[in-house]
Amino acid sequence: MFSYLTKDSKRHQPDLYNNVVGGLKNIYKTKILPLEEYYQFHDFHSPPLNDADFEAKPMILLVGQYSTGKTTFIKYLLEKEFPGIRIGPEPTTDRFIAVMYGEQENVIPGNALVVDPKRQFQPLSKFGNAFLNRFQSSVVDSEVLKSITIIDTPGILSGEKQRVDRGYEFTGVLEWFAERVDRIILLFDAHKLDISDEFRRSIEALRGHDDKIRIVLNKADMVDSQQLMRVYGALMWSLGKVLNTPEVARVYIGSFWDQPLNFDANRKLFEVEELDMFKDIQSLPKNAALRKLNDLIKRARLAKVHAYIISNLRNQMPSVFGKDSKKKELVKKLSTVYAEIEKEHGVPLGDFPDVKMMQEKLLQHEFDKFNTLRPKLLEAVDTMLREDITRIMSMIPKEQQEEQNQSPVQGGALTNLVDNPFGHGRGEGADAGSLQVDWVVEKDRFKFDAIFNRLNPVDGKITGAAAKSEMVKSKLPNTVLGKIWKLSDIDKDGQLDMDEFALAMHLLNVKLEGHELPSELPEHLIPPSKK
Repeated sequence: MFSYLTKDSKRHQPDLYNNVVGGLKNIYKTKILPLEEYYQFHDFHSPPLNDADFEAKPMILLVGQYSTGKTTFIKYLLEKEFPGIRIGPEPTTDRFIAVMYGEQENVIPGNALVVDPKRQFQPLSKFGNAFLNRFQSSVVDSEVLKSITIIDTPGILSGEKQRVDRGYEFTGVLEWFAERVDRIILLFDAHKLDISDEFRRSIEALRGHDDKIRIVLNKADMVDSQQLMRVYGALMWSLGKVLNTPEVARVYIGSFWDQPLNFDANRKLFEVEELDMFKDIQSLPKNAALRKLNDLIKRARLAKVHAYIISNLRNQMPSVFGKDSKKKELVKKLSTVYAEIEKEHGVPLGDFPDVKMMQEKLLQHEFDKFNTLRPKLLEAVDTMLREDITRIMSMIPKEQQEEQNQSPVQGGALTNLVDNPFGHGRGEGADAGSLQVDWVVEKDRFKFDAIFNRLNPVDGKITGAAAKSEMVKSKLPNTVLGKIWKLSDIDKDGQLDMDEFALAMHLLNVKLEGHELPSELPEHLIPPSKK
C-alpha cells in the first residue's frame, strides 16, 4: 500500500557527491551517456567519455604552422629537453607528442598509449594506425609536468607542402583534443603571419572552444618596435577573418626561448606578457574542475539537440517507398529542419552543430533506423542541468580554495615568477635584496674586475641594481637572467662583492656561448669564500 510514494521519494532524492570530479562522472554515466547511445551521438560528434577524461591533469594544446616555436616553447617552459625533441627551421615535428610526467624518461608509442586504461587517450584509436604511428608520449621528469600535460602538434603546412596527405584526419584529431584540453595556444611567427588553408581549417576545427584559445606572437624580438606594431595589427586583421568572434582572443607578445634577444628595446613588454602567460598556465589546475563542468554542460546541450535532429529526421521518413529520395531531400534542407526544431523546442541556433558537417555524416546513415523521440531521456538531462549541476557548482569554490592553498604549477621557467629580480617588478624598491645572487670564477677575472670597478663600488661592493643593469646588456631573456641570479646566490643585502660579480658574469658568458646552465652550482664554481 502506498508503494508509489516510496518509489517517488527515491526518484526525487538528490544524488550525493563527494567531489566535483566524482559528481561529473556519475551524472555523465547515468544521465547523459544513455541519451548519447540511444541517438548515435558518438558516430556524429565525439566518442564517449571515460573516467580518465574526468581525472586527467589539465592539458595545454599547442597549434601553429611549422617553425613558429611550438617545441621550443615547451623546452623553454620546462627548461629542459624531452625525449624525441627535434627543433629546426623546417617542419621537424611530424607527430602529436603528449609531454607527460614520469620519473623514468622514455617514449611511449601511440598504439601502447591508447590501450592504457589509466590514460585518457583510448578513444584516439578510432583514427587508425596512420595516426597512431604519428602519436607518442614523451615522459619527462619535470616539476612542471606534475600539474599539467602539454600536447605538441605537427607543424601545420603552407604553400605546396600542405597538399601532402597526412594519411589521417588531422582536423578530427585537433577537434578531439580541443574538447578535452584546458588551454589552446595558437603560435604565430612574427615573420610568418600568413594563414595557410590547412591552418585555417585547423583554426575552424577549434570553434566552439573560443574560451580556451590564447594567441602567442612568438619571436617578437626579431623585429624592432615600429615593425612589431605593424606585425601585431596584421595579425589581428588576419585572426578577425578566421575566428569570426566578437571578442578577440588574448594575444601574448614575446620571444619564448632562452637565447639572447635580437631587439631588446621591448624587454619590459616581453617581461609583462610572459608573466601574464605563465600566470594563466599556473591557474589551470585551480580552474580544471570548472572547465570540465563547463565542457560537460556544452556536451549535454549538444546531445539534446542531436536527439531532436535524429528523431525529426526519423519521423519524416516514409514507411515503405521513396526512402532514398526522401533522405537526400532532408539532408539538402537540413537548415530548414534546424529552423523547425528551434521553433518547436525553443533551442537556440547557437546550440546546433555545423550544417555542412552534419550533412556529410548523415549521408552515411539510414534514417529509418534512427530512434524516435524518447521524452524520459531528455527529461533526465534537463533535470541534471537544473538540479545536479547546481549542486556541483556549489562545491567548486571550496575545491578551488583547496587547490589555491596548494602549490601552483611550479618548476622550469615557472619557478619563482614573483621572486625574479629581472622582471615583474621584484628586486627593486621595497623588494631590493629579497634574493641572493652570485658566482666566482678565476678565468678571465681581470675583465670582470675592470667592469666591477667601473660600476663605482662602495666598501668593495656594488649594488644589485648596478649588477642587474650590466647583466641586462647581454640581451638574454629575463628567465635566464633570473636563473643566473638564483645560481649566483647573492648576499641578503642585495650587494655584490668582486668574487660574486665575477661569477655572475662568467655564467652569462657560459650561456652566451651556447651552453646550458647547470641546475645547481657545481663544486668547482663555488667561490672559495663560500665553501
